[in-house]
Amino acid sequence: MTDRPTVLVTGGAGYIGSHACRALTAAGYQPVVYDNLSTGHRSFVAGPLVTGDLLDGTALARAFADHEITAVMHFAAASLVGESMVDPQKYYINNVQGTLSLLQAMRNANCRRIVFSSTGAVYGNADSKELPEDFPCMPINPYGASKLMIERLLADYRSAYGFGAFCLRYFNASGADPSGGIGELRDNETHLIPRAMMALQGHVDFAVFGDDYDTPDGTAIRDYIHVTDLAAAHVAALKLLEGGHAGGSFNLGTGAGFSVREILNAIRQETGREVPHTVKPRRAGDPTYLVADPSAARKVLNFVPGHSDLATVIRTAWAWHQKAHPFRQR
Repeated sequence: MTDRPTVLVTGGAGYIGSHACRALTAAGYQPVVYDNLSTGHRSFVAGPLVTGDLLDGTALARAFADHEITAVMHFAAASLVGESMVDPQKYYINNVQGTLSLLQAMRNANCRRIVFSSTGAVYGNADSKELPEDFPCMPINPYGASKLMIERLLADYRSAYGFGAFCLRYFNASGADPSGGIGELRDNETHLIPRAMMALQGHVDFAVFGDDYDTPDGTAIRDYIHVTDLAAAHVAALKLLEGGHAGGSFNLGTGAGFSVREILNAIRQETGREVPHTVKPRRAGDPTYLVADPSAARKVLNFVPGHSDLATVIRTAWAWHQKAHPFRQR
């Protein structure tokens, strides 16, 4: 055992969860990863690992008992917008039912602090405005809908069971740990920046989905936040819960949006190479503009991104992908 506070990190072998574990360790906590390794990577885990599924209540109970868990960071989820449109059942079972199973295990273990990985997808279509937390939540895909359902669950658990719960709505997680040790790595990569870099390296084809949006260059606009900044915000939220804060829902973003074409141009500037691509029709479930108003997180969490300028995002991502996906001839 350890004299450091022990935090269960569900999905801690994944992209964002593994960065959060590093931030927890640096802040004096002991992360314990709980992951079924369906998309996560054992090599990303630096400390204790419990291999298990959220729907396995027995495995969860054992994890809480064996490691004396004091709080939870909850990243484990199915998270592909396109997939959620064609297989919504998977998203409601994995995300909502899985979270209910986790919350039951927390209640049984008298553990009532949780920091939840939510998403800007809870807002749906938002015209062309930066989104504050009180913007109406009308998700347009099952992924966003499942996350909003969990936010409602956590609000009810605050009221009924005395939970402290932060729901952190982050926008486009991006970049990689500056050390180059961990980053985005998926068998089926769908995210813009890593997929574009993999196309540059000759591993995949790359398509711009939609060049007829109502934006200056016709491509969709997103708010990109560095994964290291996301991890720091989760630790800040946890410390507030330890001080008695009840939690709430907060945006994690920069307040600045970049179009798909602007991202491709930034990759060209960093690498000196043009990303080969085609243009295809829009995908169902993709909003035109999704940019955060981060002012509430700045005030409550004292959260100011320090690594999320576009140059740093692209530079750290490129360093990681050169290690994870070496160039090959196609």
